[in-house]
Amino acid sequence: MDQKKIDRINELARKSKTAGLTDAEKAEQTELRNEYRRAVTGNLAAQLENTYIMTPDGKKRKVGRR
Repeated sequence: MDQKKIDRINELARKSKTAGLTDAEKAEQTELRNEYRRAVTGNLAAQLENTYIMTPDGKKRKVGRR
């Protein structure tokens, strides 16, 4: 997600607190927030795919789903 979209999310959040949002702006805010959530969870999943736990006996164990 690029910085322009993050700035727009923040701009809409500030506007919602002060003046309120139109229906179109609310829809845009929801879509941008959903896109941000997908980006964050995707990045976290990619990071966890490359994460290992070292056991006390020196072996590496890949982090898996529970």
